[in-house]
Amino acid sequence: MIEVRPLTAQDVEAYRGVRLAVLRSDPPAFVTTAAEFAARDLAGIAAQISPTENAVTFGAFLTGELVGILTLARETRPSIRHRAGIYGVGVLGEARGQGAGDALMQAAIQHAQQWNGLTSLHLAVVETQHTARKLYERHGFKVWGTQPDAVQHDGQTYSEHWLWHDIRTGQ
Repeated sequence: MIEVRPLTAQDVEAYRGVRLAVLRSDPPAFVTTAAEFAARDLAGIAAQISPTENAVTFGAFLTGELVGILTLARETRPSIRHRAGIYGVGVLGEARGQGAGDALMQAAIQHAQQWNGLTSLHLAVVETQHTARKLYERHGFKVWGTQPDAVQHDGQTYSEHWLWHDIRTGQ
């Protein structure tokens, strides 16, 4: 059974391991490279994943082990504070197909619904990530546009699909 909870600074080593593994398993899927992330110090990562008023990183646990991650961050500038983004979603290969992605998305949407004045969630997914896109669409996200020439990896260029979810209506 998958358990999901917000991560804290005490989870930094497990988070670092999962994040590095997902960055290495499918480099084109992420803007951050494994090398960039590996160069970051643990204190900086711990500060990043510690919950704040406007951001939370969720972890999905399978038999007590961290197997998936997702960050939800609310915009802070007044004119866009009604929006939040979902970033850095990843599930370890051996844990895929067991509900971790669904559980992470449910936790993020439920958390976002508690933020006063928030109306929508936003995310981007690289064109090669068909399974991830299906996950997002199952949770009410809809593609509103595609950015060509969005990400480059090893000399290849990929487009990104931009999706949004109206949390007021669930669509």
